This record gives sequence, C-alpha cells and structure tokens, in this order.
Amino acid sequence: MRVDGASFLKGARDMAPILLGATPFGLITGASAVSAGMAAFDVTLMSMTVFAGAAQLAAISLVGSGAAAWVVLLTTLMINLRHLMYSAALAPKVADCSMGARATMGAFLVDQAYAFASLRFSAHEPWMNKRDYFLGLGTPLWLTWSAATAAGAYLGAQVPAGWQLDFAVPLMFLALLVPSVRDRPGVVAAIIGGGLALALTGLPFNLGLVVAALLGIAAGTAADTFKRESASGGPT
Repeated sequence: MRVDGASFLKGARDMAPILLGATPFGLITGASAVSAGMAAFDVTLMSMTVFAGAAQLAAISLVGSGAAAWVVLLTTLMINLRHLMYSAALAPKVADCSMGARATMGAFLVDQAYAFASLRFSAHEPWMNKRDYFLGLGTPLWLTWSAATAAGAYLGAQVPAGWQLDFAVPLMFLALLVPSVRDRPGVVAAIIGGGLALALTGLPFNLGLVVAALLGIAAGTAADTFKRESASGGPT
C-alpha cells in the first residue's frame, strides 16, 4: 500500500498536541485496570484491539466492581454507538474513496480523529489524500495509547495496593464529559445521567450505569426537542 507522505505527516502534525494528553490518560487507564484486577497483558491487548478510551474505562470500572460479562459488553456497546454517528457524518465526505480506504479509516475512527477529519474534509483541500491523512491522525494516537496503557498496566502492577488508584476512573470520566457539555441539552443529559448513576449504584448486576445512560440520553433528547420547538414557535 503506497502512502502519500505529505498527507500522512499533516495528519500526524495535527494529532501531535493530542498525544500530550493521551499519554497520562493511558498511563492512568492502565494502572487503574490493574488495580481493578485485570492482568497487564489483557489491558495491553484491550487497548490495541478496542482503541476506545471511554469504553475501556467503563469496562475497567465494571470489571473491578464484579459486573457480569454481558453488562460490560452492553455498556461498552452503548458507549461506542457514537461511532455510528461519526461514520454517518463522514460518509458523504469520503464517498470518493475506495471501500478499502474507508475500511482503513474506520479502524482509526475515534473522537479526536473524527474532529480533525471533519474539519479538513469539509475544506476540500486539493493536496490531501484522505485515507493517508486519516492514517496520519490515527497511527500516532494508536501507538501512543497502546504504549501508555501498557506502561501504566505493567508499572501499575508494582504499585502498592494501599495507593488505591481506583479514583482515576471517575476522574477520567469527568475529564471526558466536561468538554462535551456545550449547550442546555448536554447539561440536562449530564445532570440526569450523572445523578442517576450515583442514585442507582445498588441495582443488581451493576445496571445503574446502563439505566442512567439511557435515561440521560432520553432527557437530553427531550431537552433538544423542546429547544428546537421553542425556536421554531411550536411543534411541527
């Protein structure tokens, strides 16, 4: 597979500042996974194959609390459903790419890559090879994330149990949540979902997070519908 070096390097340069944040995030994720009872090798393999920080944090938290396997799978599936929306949004912009190129881009479709690609592809920059630009975005991030979580996992195995690194999981969830809350429906979804997640911690099979997420999404959707109807003068 021949790679357009200029497009790849442009993607890598765009992603470079994000790597500074991904490194400590990965270290904490790896250490938290080990403290939750996961093997360092499993954590490393998970990062290399799943490549989805929010879903991994959810899985780590649920595994550490003894949740059933189907609850872990359902929760991570729900969290990763946003990638379907990313794909739908990018699809018209990459319609001129081959099936193989689109499949390659899909393997690296994470939040940060989507944000950069959406801006660049909308600009219709003639110099760009879209596949190779996306590879430039995704490859450094994948390598950094995999290496950082592996380092955190193997170093975390040496951390004394008394240090209790479990606090890192909810903190990292907050770090992911805050930047995404940009309007009133987002605030409603965050408050409802977060409040219910705390209130429903006693549900069997640790289903509190799943129920809270569904009701938070429903509340945010209702708030967004109300906002649109108010702006248009009423229901349409």
